[in-house]
Amino acid sequence: MNEIGIRDSVTRTAQMMARAGLAEAFGHVSMRWNDGFAITSTLPFTAADPADVVIVSDPIDPPSGGDGAPLETPMHAAIYLARSDVGAICRGHPPAVVAWGVGTGDLPLLHGLGALAGERVSVHGDVDLVSTLDQGTAVAAALGSGHALILRTNGCFAVGATVLESITRLYFLQERARVAMEASSRKGVADWGGRLRHTTAEMPRAMAWMEATFGSG
Repeated sequence: MNEIGIRDSVTRTAQMMARAGLAEAFGHVSMRWNDGFAITSTLPFTAADPADVVIVSDPIDPPSGGDGAPLETPMHAAIYLARSDVGAICRGHPPAVVAWGVGTGDLPLLHGLGALAGERVSVHGDVDLVSTLDQGTAVAAALGSGHALILRTNGCFAVGATVLESITRLYFLQERARVAMEASSRKGVADWGGRLRHTTAEMPRAMAWMEATFGSG
Protein backbone atom coordinates (compact mmCIF):
# COMPACT_ATOMS: atom_id res chain seq x y z
CA MET A 1 0.00 0.00 0.00
CA ASN A 2 1.34 3.44 -0.87
CA GLU A 3 1.31 6.49 1.41
CA ILE A 4 -2.02 7.75 0.07
CA GLY A 5 -3.62 4.39 0.83
CA ILE A 6 -2.10 4.26 4.30
CA ARG A 7 -3.34 7.76 5.15
CA ASP A 8 -6.82 6.94 3.86
CA SER A 9 -7.00 3.66 5.83
CA VAL A 10 -5.86 5.24 9.08
CA THR A 11 -8.33 8.10 8.69
CA ARG A 12 -11.24 5.88 7.77
CA THR A 13 -10.61 3.60 10.73
CA ALA A 14 -10.47 6.59 13.08
CA GLN A 15 -13.87 7.69 11.78
CA MET A 16 -15.21 4.17 12.30
CA MET A 17 -13.95 4.24 15.89
CA ALA A 18 -15.84 7.48 16.50
CA ARG A 19 -19.05 6.07 14.99
CA ALA A 20 -18.71 2.92 17.08
CA GLY A 21 -18.27 4.89 20.31
CA LEU A 22 -14.78 3.50 20.91
CA ALA A 23 -13.04 6.88 21.25
CA GLU A 24 -14.02 10.40 22.22
CA ALA A 25 -11.55 13.29 22.42
CA PHE A 26 -8.57 10.98 22.91
CA GLY A 27 -7.44 7.99 20.90
CA HIS A 28 -5.16 6.98 18.06
CA VAL A 29 -5.07 4.67 15.07
CA SER A 30 -1.78 3.57 13.58
CA MET A 31 -0.62 1.29 10.76
CA ARG A 32 2.79 -0.17 10.11
CA TRP A 33 4.33 1.25 6.94
CA ASN A 34 7.81 0.68 5.49
CA ASP A 35 10.25 0.77 8.42
CA GLY A 36 7.96 2.92 10.56
CA PHE A 37 4.26 3.62 10.85
CA ALA A 38 1.51 6.15 10.24
CA ILE A 39 -0.59 7.48 13.13
CA THR A 40 -3.57 9.79 13.53
CA SER A 41 -2.93 13.33 14.69
CA THR A 42 -4.41 14.89 17.83
CA LEU A 43 -7.43 16.24 15.92
CA PRO A 44 -10.87 14.78 16.75
CA PHE A 45 -11.61 11.54 14.93
CA THR A 46 -14.81 12.93 13.47
CA ALA A 47 -12.71 15.57 11.70
CA ALA A 48 -9.92 13.18 10.71
CA ASP A 49 -8.29 14.00 7.39
CA PRO A 50 -5.65 11.99 5.52
CA ALA A 51 -3.43 15.07 5.25
CA ASP A 52 -3.16 15.26 9.05
CA VAL A 53 -1.89 11.70 9.52
CA VAL A 54 1.63 11.73 10.99
CA ILE A 55 4.31 9.56 9.38
CA VAL A 56 6.86 8.16 11.83
CA SER A 57 9.87 7.01 9.85
CA ASP A 58 12.04 5.84 12.75
CA PRO A 59 10.27 3.90 15.54
CA ILE A 60 13.46 3.90 17.60
CA ASP A 61 13.24 7.70 17.84
CA PRO A 62 9.50 8.47 17.77
CA PRO A 63 8.01 11.88 18.49
CA SER A 64 6.14 12.37 21.75
CA GLY A 65 3.68 15.15 21.13
CA GLY A 66 4.32 18.21 18.98
CA ASP A 67 3.72 18.66 15.24
CA GLY A 68 0.40 16.92 15.59
CA ALA A 69 1.79 13.62 16.89
CA PRO A 70 -0.01 12.10 19.90
CA LEU A 71 1.86 12.07 23.20
CA GLU A 72 1.65 8.28 23.24
CA THR A 73 3.25 7.76 19.84
CA PRO A 74 6.20 5.98 21.57
CA MET A 75 3.77 3.33 22.80
CA HIS A 76 2.85 2.44 19.22
CA ALA A 77 6.53 2.45 18.26
CA ALA A 78 7.45 0.05 21.06
CA ILE A 79 4.68 -2.39 20.14
CA TYR A 80 5.73 -2.45 16.49
CA LEU A 81 9.32 -3.02 17.54
CA ALA A 82 8.34 -5.88 19.83
CA ARG A 83 5.72 -7.59 17.64
CA SER A 84 6.50 -8.22 13.98
CA ASP A 85 3.01 -9.73 13.54
CA VAL A 86 1.25 -6.48 14.46
CA GLY A 87 0.26 -4.38 11.46
CA ALA A 88 -2.08 -1.93 13.17
CA ILE A 89 -3.10 -0.57 16.57
CA CYS A 90 -6.39 1.00 17.68
CA ARG A 91 -6.25 2.93 20.95
CA GLY A 92 -9.41 4.20 22.57
CA HIS A 93 -11.55 4.69 25.67
CA PRO A 94 -14.61 2.42 25.36
CA PRO A 95 -16.80 3.17 28.40
CA ALA A 96 -17.05 -0.33 29.89
CA VAL A 97 -13.33 -0.94 29.48
CA VAL A 98 -12.57 2.35 31.21
CA ALA A 99 -14.81 1.31 34.08
CA TRP A 100 -13.11 -2.07 34.39
CA GLY A 101 -9.71 -0.42 34.20
CA VAL A 102 -10.03 1.39 37.51
CA GLY A 103 -8.85 -1.90 39.03
CA THR A 104 -5.97 -4.24 38.29
CA GLY A 105 -7.59 -7.63 37.72
CA ASP A 106 -7.66 -9.38 34.36
CA LEU A 107 -10.82 -8.84 32.32
CA PRO A 108 -12.59 -12.21 32.50
CA LEU A 109 -13.83 -14.08 29.47
CA LEU A 110 -17.53 -14.66 30.15
CA HIS A 111 -19.00 -15.03 26.66
CA GLY A 112 -17.71 -16.63 23.49
CA LEU A 113 -17.36 -13.55 21.30
CA GLY A 114 -15.34 -11.88 24.04
CA ALA A 115 -12.52 -14.17 22.92
CA LEU A 116 -12.17 -12.03 19.79
CA ALA A 117 -10.23 -9.66 22.07
CA GLY A 118 -7.93 -12.51 23.04
CA GLU A 119 -8.11 -15.38 25.48
CA ARG A 120 -6.49 -13.27 28.21
CA VAL A 121 -6.78 -9.49 28.66
CA SER A 122 -4.79 -8.00 31.50
CA VAL A 123 -4.49 -4.53 33.01
CA HIS A 124 -1.20 -2.63 32.78
CA GLY A 125 -0.91 -1.06 36.22
CA ASP A 126 1.03 2.13 35.46
CA VAL A 127 -1.44 5.03 35.39
CA ASP A 128 1.00 7.46 33.74
CA LEU A 129 0.62 8.40 30.09
CA VAL A 130 3.00 6.44 27.87
CA SER A 131 5.19 9.22 26.53
CA THR A 132 8.60 7.52 26.32
CA LEU A 133 9.94 4.50 24.48
CA ASP A 134 10.92 2.89 27.82
CA GLN A 135 7.32 3.19 29.03
CA GLY A 136 6.14 1.84 25.70
CA THR A 137 8.48 -1.13 26.04
CA ALA A 138 6.88 -1.93 29.40
CA VAL A 139 3.44 -1.77 27.78
CA ALA A 140 4.57 -4.07 24.97
CA ALA A 141 5.89 -6.52 27.57
CA ALA A 142 2.55 -6.44 29.40
CA LEU A 143 0.74 -7.11 26.11
CA GLY A 144 3.04 -10.04 25.38
CA SER A 145 1.58 -12.17 22.59
CA GLY A 146 -1.96 -10.97 23.33
CA HIS A 147 -4.41 -9.01 21.22
CA ALA A 148 -5.50 -6.33 23.68
CA LEU A 149 -4.40 -4.58 26.84
CA ILE A 150 -6.19 -2.33 29.31
CA LEU A 151 -4.24 0.69 30.54
CA ARG A 152 -5.25 1.30 34.13
CA THR A 153 -7.50 4.40 34.44
CA ASN A 154 -6.73 5.26 30.82
CA GLY A 155 -8.61 3.16 28.30
CA CYS A 156 -7.09 0.39 26.24
CA PHE A 157 -5.84 -0.69 22.84
CA ALA A 158 -6.11 -3.66 20.52
CA VAL A 159 -3.71 -4.89 17.87
CA GLY A 160 -4.16 -6.80 14.67
CA ALA A 161 -2.58 -7.72 11.37
CA THR A 162 -4.77 -5.05 9.74
CA VAL A 163 -6.62 -1.97 10.96
CA LEU A 164 -9.97 -3.71 10.42
CA GLU A 165 -8.86 -6.62 12.58
CA SER A 166 -7.57 -4.22 15.23
CA ILE A 167 -10.76 -2.17 15.46
CA THR A 168 -12.86 -5.34 15.51
CA ARG A 169 -10.89 -6.69 18.45
CA LEU A 170 -11.33 -3.33 20.19
CA TYR A 171 -15.09 -3.44 19.65
CA PHE A 172 -15.40 -6.89 21.17
CA LEU A 173 -13.09 -5.89 24.01
CA GLN A 174 -15.72 -3.27 24.87
CA GLU A 175 -18.46 -5.89 24.66
CA ARG A 176 -16.45 -8.25 26.86
CA ALA A 177 -16.03 -5.55 29.48
CA ARG A 178 -19.73 -4.66 29.33
CA VAL A 179 -20.71 -8.28 29.89
CA ALA A 180 -18.25 -8.58 32.77
CA MET A 181 -19.66 -5.47 34.43
CA GLU A 182 -23.29 -6.48 33.95
CA ALA A 183 -22.78 -10.12 34.94
CA SER A 184 -20.50 -9.45 37.91
CA SER A 185 -22.75 -11.36 40.30
CA ARG A 186 -22.93 -14.46 38.09
CA LYS A 187 -20.53 -17.36 37.90
CA GLY A 188 -18.54 -17.44 34.69
CA VAL A 189 -17.49 -20.40 32.58
CA ALA A 190 -14.63 -22.24 34.27
CA ASP A 191 -13.46 -24.29 31.30
CA TRP A 192 -13.89 -23.09 27.74
CA GLY A 193 -12.81 -26.46 26.41
CA GLY A 194 -13.04 -26.57 22.63
CA ARG A 195 -15.16 -23.42 22.28
CA LEU A 196 -12.15 -21.22 21.57
CA ARG A 197 -11.22 -23.25 18.51
CA HIS A 198 -14.02 -21.40 16.68
CA THR A 199 -12.65 -17.93 17.43
CA THR A 200 -10.33 -17.82 14.41
CA ALA A 201 -13.22 -18.61 12.06
CA GLU A 202 -15.44 -16.04 13.78
CA MET A 203 -13.00 -13.19 13.24
CA PRO A 204 -13.60 -12.69 9.45
CA ARG A 205 -17.36 -12.61 10.03
CA ALA A 206 -16.94 -10.10 12.86
CA MET A 207 -14.69 -7.95 10.68
CA ALA A 208 -17.22 -7.99 7.85
CA TRP A 209 -19.95 -6.91 10.29
CA MET A 210 -17.73 -4.12 11.63
CA GLU A 211 -17.07 -2.84 8.11
CA ALA A 212 -20.74 -3.03 7.09
CA THR A 213 -21.98 -1.38 10.29
CA PHE A 214 -19.47 1.42 10.87
CA GLY A 215 -17.58 1.70 7.59
CA SER A 216 -19.75 4.31 5.92
CA GLY A 217 -20.56 7.78 7.19
